[in-house]
Amino acid sequence: MGQKVHPYGFRVGYIYDWKSRWFSKKQEFPKYLLEDVKIRKYIKKALQAAAVSKIEIERASDKIRIQIFSARPGIIIGRRGSEIEKLKEELHSIAGKEVLIDIKDVKNPSVDAQLVAENIAFHI
Repeated sequence: MGQKVHPYGFRVGYIYDWKSRWFSKKQEFPKYLLEDVKIRKYIKKALQAAAVSKIEIERASDKIRIQIFSARPGIIIGRRGSEIEKLKEELHSIAGKEVLIDIKDVKNPSVDAQLVAENIAFHI
């Protein structure tokens, strides 16, 4: 049996960009990685109705910038930005740092693989 390479890992740096962009010291790496996993799980669970396709995390000193790619950004923002403020507060309590959230719109959700898979699973 041959060794198989994951298709996403094979294309990182050429076609795709990293899902997390940050550097750390060797001692802090596990802590940051665990924070990233917790942030992603919380966002996916809290924004299930918003059709989130991708979450990118960037760290710079004491700030965390999170880019959320969604087919329905209006659900994330809420009326007058109330929902996004609640989300910032929850993520601040998870990470303990200042959180900046950018919401990007997915122009064609019928082509995004993650959104198509979630839609099929929802209909079953």
